Amino acid sequence: MKKIICLTFIFTLAIPAIFAGGKKDVAPAGKIVIYTSMYEYVIETVKQDLKKQFPNITIEFVYGGTETIQNRINSERAFGKLGCDILLVAEPAYSLELKENGMLHSYMSGERANLAFDYDSEGYWYPVRISNMVLAYNPERNTKNSIPGSFFDFANNANVRNVISMRSPLTSGTSMATVIALRDKYGYEYFNTLSRQNIHIEYSSDTPIAKLETGEYKVIMILEESILRKRQEGSRLEVIYPTDGIIMIPSNIMIVHDRWSANRNTTAAEAILDWFLSADGQNVIVDGWMHSVRTNFPRIPYDSKPTSVIRTGSLPVNWENYFSQKKETQDRFQEDLANRDNQF
Repeated sequence: MKKIICLTFIFTLAIPAIFAGGKKDVAPAGKIVIYTSMYEYVIETVKQDLKKQFPNITIEFVYGGTETIQNRINSERAFGKLGCDILLVAEPAYSLELKENGMLHSYMSGERANLAFDYDSEGYWYPVRISNMVLAYNPERNTKNSIPGSFFDFANNANVRNVISMRSPLTSGTSMATVIALRDKYGYEYFNTLSRQNIHIEYSSDTPIAKLETGEYKVIMILEESILRKRQEGSRLEVIYPTDGIIMIPSNIMIVHDRWSANRNTTAAEAILDWFLSADGQNVIVDGWMHSVRTNFPRIPYDSKPTSVIRTGSLPVNWENYFSQKKETQDRFQEDLANRDNQF
């Protein structure tokens, strides 16, 4: 009888513990691998904050451009397993492809109510940072009224022929998104006008910035964050917010389905996703000169405009077009610009 009473007492004490939180009361642990196209200088800051927040999780970042990451995933898919658990990619179109192929884990984050930008209604992907495609020039080399103030003039102003550049849409996801938006607005003829401008195609942000500073380029198409970072470091380079619409590019975060993931650590992956969408995580994003995805977030990147102002009149990107017409658009872009000195 004493044994029965004792066991009953122990079980009674255990019930609140079982239902008071379950696995949510247990700090996530284990290992998580994240494939990301975020700049490495941003990743270093993210690493430090994640280590403080999740001391029991070993988090490894693998950096690469959009095409590099996609090629890596395509190669790994052939073996039935990916080398990552979370993806942080440059644009939303790839999320549509991975979701369609059943490679993502559905998670309804509690942070979704705080988001100002679209997320997947089934919880397969969420926006985590906003990058803006803009123009930039060097006021120490050229006056602002001599520089194109729109994407249209960038491709049509004869005064800057031979001295403009952009990232390659064959390797950069944000550049590809930009090409889709400009094609939808101005048609394929826009590619021809870029070709007649003898535009230079670059494979990193550092090279065009360096050439802008030396005067080799007069104006470049580039992500706002790259110029804001240089300005905070003391550079005189200036952002031009195109009058025909800034191209806003939300970058997504996704959890890989257990069937495909490297470590099958869904609990840890969900906790990390929540952190990225939280105010703490978004502070790190803004410190990296990108815009927050949260509604009415109190901070903006250094020397930028309010996110709401940038969003007003922004040039939309049709992500379904990106997803379904990527190869066609890349081929046409490459064909139209094939006769330039700076080859792909």
